[in-house]
Amino acid sequence: MLKIGDFSTLSQVSVKALRHYDRLGLLQPAQVDSDTGYRFYTANQLPRLNRILAFKNLGFPLDTIAQLLDEDGGVSIETLRGMLRLKQVELEQTLRDERARLTRVATYIHHLEQGNTMTNIDVVIKGVAPIRVASIREALPNYHAIGPLIGEIEGAIAQQSLPCSTAYLGIWHDEGYKEEEIDGEAALGVSEGFVGSDRIRAYELPGWDNCACLVHAGAYNTLKDAYTNLVSWIEANGYRIVGPSRDVYLVGGPDDDDTTYVTEIQFPVEVISP
Repeated sequence: MLKIGDFSTLSQVSVKALRHYDRLGLLQPAQVDSDTGYRFYTANQLPRLNRILAFKNLGFPLDTIAQLLDEDGGVSIETLRGMLRLKQVELEQTLRDERARLTRVATYIHHLEQGNTMTNIDVVIKGVAPIRVASIREALPNYHAIGPLIGEIEGAIAQQSLPCSTAYLGIWHDEGYKEEEIDGEAALGVSEGFVGSDRIRAYELPGWDNCACLVHAGAYNTLKDAYTNLVSWIEANGYRIVGPSRDVYLVGGPDDDDTTYVTEIQFPVEVISP
């Protein structure tokens, strides 16, 4: 018989871990002294301990390992093979996620070396929920011309005695930057009670599962630089744009050069397959 300290030295597993495995029923002592409470183990228990460590190194949680080691109703070879295949898929996804995170870190370093600030590259990938909107879409002479359309929609909502919107959006349907004849859409969130017209369309604006988002603090006339940074980030991090961009006007107004404005730029994206 080996005292727990000696068994710990022999197995290179801490006493704390051995006691934890005992509490979970994974590896119970061969004998416990009824007077002193000392735990004793045997060398014959090393194979079971090694199997616990092997499964643990594969990433299985301890409760799952307990099922794998269940001597009464232990899992079959087929079940074990299936569990290992699932773990393989899980680890491969983790590896892809970590590689993507590594790429994002490299992108941050590159931007900082180019003299950019962190606020210009704080990009987040997130989901965007669908929202019911009232919108006007037409060819615009410039990007600033979306402001009057938003005002027009606000007036229509007020005429129907509905609550004021908390969602103000500009949706840009062109594939790239344009100087004129811009395919723009002004959209405001509305309730189901809003009634559209020939001029103002009411519909559910689709959501996105993956959206690259950058919050820009500053005037509208500086949004172009933020767009450039966001598109560069998307390309550098292995994504492609799959839909029109949106401006979400979190804090805004009619002035093009007001530096207190806050706008979130959104691009729907998907991962480029390797």
